[in-house]
Amino acid sequence: MIHRIGQIKVESLLQGFPCVAIIGPRQVGKTTLAKQIRKLYPNAVYLDMELQSDFLKLEDAETYLAQFEDRLIIIDEVQRRKELFPVLRALIDANRRPGRFLLLGSASPDLIRDSSESLAGRIAYFELSPFLIQEVKSGFSVEDLWFRGGFPDPFLHPEIWTDWMNNFINTYFDRDLPNLGFPADSTTGRRLWLMLAHLHGNLIRYSDLAKSLELSIHTIKKYISFLENAFLIRTVKPYYSNIRKRLVKAPKVYIRDSGILHFLLGINTREELMGNPKMGASWEGFVLEQLLPLFPLNREIFFYRTHDGAELDVVITKGGIPDVGVEIKYGSDVRLSRGNTQAIEALNTKHNFVLVKNEEDYLLKSGTRVCGLLTFIEKYLPEI
Repeated sequence: MIHRIGQIKVESLLQGFPCVAIIGPRQVGKTTLAKQIRKLYPNAVYLDMELQSDFLKLEDAETYLAQFEDRLIIIDEVQRRKELFPVLRALIDANRRPGRFLLLGSASPDLIRDSSESLAGRIAYFELSPFLIQEVKSGFSVEDLWFRGGFPDPFLHPEIWTDWMNNFINTYFDRDLPNLGFPADSTTGRRLWLMLAHLHGNLIRYSDLAKSLELSIHTIKKYISFLENAFLIRTVKPYYSNIRKRLVKAPKVYIRDSGILHFLLGINTREELMGNPKMGASWEGFVLEQLLPLFPLNREIFFYRTHDGAELDVVITKGGIPDVGVEIKYGSDVRLSRGNTQAIEALNTKHNFVLVKNEEDYLLKSGTRVCGLLTFIEKYLPEI
């Protein structure tokens, strides 16, 4: 059993909110986490909306749920019963005791829109990511997690990695995304995801994607937004300010799980990854996904790039003002480029880092700190 860092957070939210939702992609470990939390509530009721017997119990949801007013009720795959949310609101308003409902959903609040509208002020969300390096560091290496990705089954059982990835992708586009309302057919969805894999770490060229798929730019943006809300991709926006520079305005795109990225790109071994042109971009995306779940809620992340060549992989803002600059490098050359230096000077970031594969920790002459990913997470991230 891998202890999830988020468990403490969810337990804390249940002490303060009548309803808590654990969201995240399918197979990321939401059910396992909920069952661990259930041990703290001996009389908890567990309902799985993918089981017909449990699904039918909520035909008259108000009558059924009202029987368990003094218990924690866990509802798994709640997006299959969106009509529940007005009922939950009425039950909560009748008794606002904390820890009444724990919902599990394979979509963002934007896709489960009824929950945001019906339960505003009554619900807290927690996004469960694939495994973080802090959760598995005692038995595995950073390279293990980077290559295989953080979904529990293929990470812990590498012998099924290829079959799991193939089934995951097929199931998502044949069943899960259509159930969430994805407007494209499964073939178009797969083609778009594969194209985005080849763009991983680069700017999105909407017009190129639209031309390749014979769709409008508006439709492409709609599909990409949907995939992002389903936790399959991440877009990172460029940082804007009143600096008089010709700034790049297109977002960058990343496949959120590095294992899925490698499968989509046809990379089957670590040796193949080391020789692939996307290796550096893959490492960059992996580092981002390791860091983002750990950032304080009042921080935002961007990238910075100008047409003159100034660039930084990550800009962390505090109160809207650039505070931390991060350049992510896989190779042995940790020197800042002229473009990195120009970006740091333009943004005036107080703290600057180069994150590398090995667990280094030292200062460059410029005052920028070179350190490994785990060192940054454990030693420096808490200070940000």
